[in-house]
Formats: sequence, C-alpha cells, structure tokens
Amino acid sequence: MTDIEAAVVEAGVRPGVVGQVPDDLLRLLVSSVRDYAIFVLTTEGNVASWNAGAQLIKGYRAEEIVGRHFSLFYPPDAIARRWPEAELEHARIDGRLEDEGWRVRKDGTRFWANVVITALRDEDGRLLGYAKVTRDLTERREQEQKLRESEERFRLLVEGVKDYAIFMLDPDGRVATWNAGAEALKGYRAHEIIGTHFSAFYPADAIAHRWPETELENALRFGRFEDEGWRIRKDGTRFWANVVITALRDASGQMRGYAKVTRDLTHRVMVETLEDQARRMNEFIAMLAHELRNPLAPIRNAGGLLGRFPDDAQRVQWAAGIIERQSGQLTRLVDDLLDASRITSGKLTIERVPIDLSDVVARAVEAMRPFIESRQHKLVLEIDAPTRVLGDVVRLTQVLSNLLHNAAKFTPPHGEIRVRLGRDDDAWLMVSDNGEGFDSKLLPHAFDLFKQGSDDFARSKGGLGLGLAIVKRLTELHGGRVVVRSAGPGQGSQVTVSLPLLREVSPVAHDDALEPGVEQPLSVLVVDDNVDSATTLKVLLEMAGHRVAIAHDGEDALRATSAARPDVVLLDLGLPGMHGYEVARRIRAEPWGREPMLVATTGYGQEEDRRRTAAAGFDEHLVKPIDMQALDRALVAARARKARA
Repeated sequence: MTDIEAAVVEAGVRPGVVGQVPDDLLRLLVSSVRDYAIFVLTTEGNVASWNAGAQLIKGYRAEEIVGRHFSLFYPPDAIARRWPEAELEHARIDGRLEDEGWRVRKDGTRFWANVVITALRDEDGRLLGYAKVTRDLTERREQEQKLRESEERFRLLVEGVKDYAIFMLDPDGRVATWNAGAEALKGYRAHEIIGTHFSAFYPADAIAHRWPETELENALRFGRFEDEGWRIRKDGTRFWANVVITALRDASGQMRGYAKVTRDLTHRVMVETLEDQARRMNEFIAMLAHELRNPLAPIRNAGGLLGRFPDDAQRVQWAAGIIERQSGQLTRLVDDLLDASRITSGKLTIERVPIDLSDVVARAVEAMRPFIESRQHKLVLEIDAPTRVLGDVVRLTQVLSNLLHNAAKFTPPHGEIRVRLGRDDDAWLMVSDNGEGFDSKLLPHAFDLFKQGSDDFARSKGGLGLGLAIVKRLTELHGGRVVVRSAGPGQGSQVTVSLPLLREVSPVAHDDALEPGVEQPLSVLVVDDNVDSATTLKVLLEMAGHRVAIAHDGEDALRATSAARPDVVLLDLGLPGMHGYEVARRIRAEPWGREPMLVATTGYGQEEDRRRTAAAGFDEHLVKPIDMQALDRALVAARARKARA
C-alpha cells in the first residue's frame, strides 16, 4: 500500500468502495495533496476529477483535461501498444495496478512516474471508475541512473585494468569477482577461480604457515594490509607480487568481504637483483685487486733485491722467504676463488672413503702451524678417541685449515686457539678463539660468499671472505652441518662442524641394525660408474660379511644380475649409456623366479624423485652420500625377503 492509499484509507475511503465519506471531506483531502496527482477516471478512461498535485505534475488545468482520455499522458510508443487500456483492464480484473514508466506533461516533456490505478466499485461490486495516483520520480530515477552509471563505469574500469589483478573475496577468503588483470596475471579465467579460496595463489610454504589467513586477519584488524612475496600462477610459475588487501564493511559496519589488488613486481625485483649483483661485482673486483696487490708488492720488491744483491746470501735468503710466503698467499687466493666458482656452479665434488678425523686435525695443524706461530698464538688440541667418518681427507683438511686460518687472522697476537675433536650422535670438530668475534647483525651472514667481519676500506685483515662459505659447502657435501657462535665483538668465536659417524660393521660383532641373521650373508651387486665410490662401498659390505660384485654401467649390471642372481642390487641412477631407471625396468621385466631387491642410489631425494624410482620398480631409495643406517635397514629388509622366499 502506498502512502497515498494509506492516507485515503485513513480518511475513510476504502479502495473499491465510494460514497461512505462526505463529499466535502473527500474533496478537501484530495485537493490538499500537492506532491501527488490524484484524479478519477471514468470506466472508459476519461478524466473525471483533477487535483492541484495533478496540475503541478502534468501541467494541465482542470478545465483543460477533464473529459479527455488519460492516454494523453502516455508517450506514443505506449499508446501504440495500447498500454493505457491494458492498465485499466489489469486494474478491473485485479482491483489494483502499479506501474513505473515514462509519462508526458502538457508541454511535451517527459517525467518518470510511479502510477497506482485502483478500481472503484459500489457496495454491489459494480465498477464506477478508477482512482489514479501518480508520483513524479524523475529526480530519484536520475539519481539511481547516475548511481548505476557510476557503478557501471567503475565496473568497466576495474574489469578493463590489465596491469593489476583487482578482485573481491568473500568474508571466508573465497574469490567473488575477477577482472581482466587478474586473468592476465594469474592465468585463471573467472569461471575457473570464482568460489575458490585465494590461498591457491600462494606457495606451499606460505600455506603451511597459514600466511593467507594471517593476511586476512591483519586486514580485518587494521582495515588494510600490504605485503610483498612470491605468488603462484595457474601454470605453477612464480612471480613476485605486491599485494594490498582492504576489509570492506557496509554502512552499518557489517563485514562484507575484502578487496584485493595484486601487482607483478618480478621485473622490478630482477632489475634490483641485477643492480645489486653489479654493485657486488664491482666491490668484489676492487677487493680482489686489493688482495692481489698486497702479495705482489713484496714479491716485486724481493725480486728487485735479488737483482741488485745476487751475491748477498743473507739478503737472498730473506728475499726468497718473502717470495715463498707471498706466493703461498697468492696460491691460497686463487684456490679459494676456484672453489668459490665450483660452489656457485655446483661442480664442487668430493671423494668419500673411511677416514679418521684425527688425521685431518694433524694435517690441518701441520699446514697452518707456521701462520699460527707467526701470529704468536697458543694452539691447544683436545682429541678424544679415534673418530671415523666417510669423507674426503683433502677437503676436510681444507675445512679445518680455513677455520684455523680465520681464527688466527681475526685474533690479536698472543691469543689462544683451541681445536676439539669429539663424538656423540655425530662426529664433531670445534675451533674456538678469543679473538674479535662476530657482531650479532653479521652472524646470520657469516657463511655468505665475499662477506667478512669488517667491510672497512682498509681491509686490514685481508682475504676475500670465502673461507666460511667454502667450509659450509664442503661440510654439506659430507652430509654434515656447520654452526658459528659468538657472544659479540671482542668475545671470540666458536665454529662447530658436525659430520655423520662411520658405523664400523663387523661380521663378528652383532649390530642391532643388521639383525636378524648376520650369519646369513647376502649376495650384493653394486652398480656405480664412480670406481672409488663402488670400491669403498664394496669394502664396507664385505666387512659385514656379504658377497659383493661390482658393475660400472647398465649393460654390465644386466649381465651380472643374470649370471649371479644377487639378493640386492645397489643401483646408481646416473650411469653412462643406459641410466638406472632403464636398468631397473629391464631387471623387473625378466622372469627371474626370485627377483632381487632393487635399491636406488642417487643424489636426488625429493618426493617426486622417490615416486619416480618406485614407478621404475625400485624397492628402496637411498640418497647419496648413503647413510649407513639407512643401508643397514634396507639389508635387513632384504634378509627378511630372502627368508620368506
């Protein structure tokens, strides 16, 4: 019911019934209304009455319009489709009709009208005519139209932007809208992503740490949240994104969702990275030139002395000593640079054989003692019982030598350097000193390439900042870890290298990992193109009482498997010619009767690598360097398998 109808009812006139209110009161009510056109139509649709509101809205005086058909107020297209007659017919049948549309004033201008037509009947139900109430809604419609146009322009603006992903999330974080920029940036079409939680755009580690949920919580708490980080496209590629999330609330403060704007900054990050790399390269070249000139200057001076005083034995010996020491420093710089190059290119390799770390300590101390003594330091050695590991004695000696060199260099004269060798769950080497120590801000970057404790221009300590970086990489290649600790500047430092212990396996001693049945040796085929690796593994297995054969390529492996029918095949994947996957498939394809256990040995240990070896027919997957406990477990499983067979 409209407000006019309510007023009419309040005055005592019920729609459909007339004659119950005095005419003078009804005329007073109708004539007093000026915001509405209120008039009566005959049953044929001719105007029978006219109020002041009708004159104001439509422009006709009563004498100009009474008696004329009300279709005069309709535009030609409505008249052509007989809409005025249709309105009266609907009102006659239903008792009432409400409509909105264009109407025409006397001067020909149009206005947007809300129209209510009510059929008027006497107490017997006989149709007497129609009451028609018209309200001018042009201003409201214009405002609504402007709002719609504004919303449409905004929609077109958002949807047309291609440099930014602009979309909305519902309160639970599911995608609710999607623009062209979002499709271009993230790769999803609207129907593919709407309704999906926005965490689909985040890498696995961010999802594991609930970062998407944290972003929404921060946006809800503070109204807005901005972040930069890696995001994921539909095809799985990453891009570096700037993200702004804004919480959206209605006028009552009710949470409606989030607006999310994402910008691809990968190019900017790449440019910044290149600029940083160029800056670091320039710094490195300047540093390298400085470090090379330091030993070259005394070498050149010593050479000049040799030329001027060739017969002065004392001066010749003194000059020769200078040349030897400084050329040794040059050699160390070149070796460190080569190792750094191998580290960055992934070409640094080691040979792994059983060694005792006490031998490593002896070698490193012998090499570094002259330098330590030249700095007038006290060297203290604390060596526990023999501690064996599987490693490269040359590279591990280099690790300890680098640590001793750093300790001596960054400790003021007459300091103390302590080397400890011990074992618990792992073997460990610890080098401590009472020297300069590390600033807490520098400590996290201690293992970065070309990083030193002091970046001052004078670089009084010398060196390229490669020592700890090389130590870290060599330790990791041995399956170990390295940790540096310092209480702060002037408080000294402590560097600990931990390495996996070599488990000594004997056919006599009963090792729980090899139970049951050490007395039942296995027939093992070791397949590896690295001769040293295959040979050392063969020795270890034979020490445990097993019968071991070796093959160095795929064809030899197939022939040896066919001839010896081994219980276990330890199969390297990176073989020349025929790779390990193909060897495994061909072994599995043969009707052996009792198939051997196939154990993949590889440097790749991701979940996808394990799935691939399983699909190729491998029973176990061991990552190089092979953990001896893991190998023991595989051999126990092989014994059980053999017993069941």
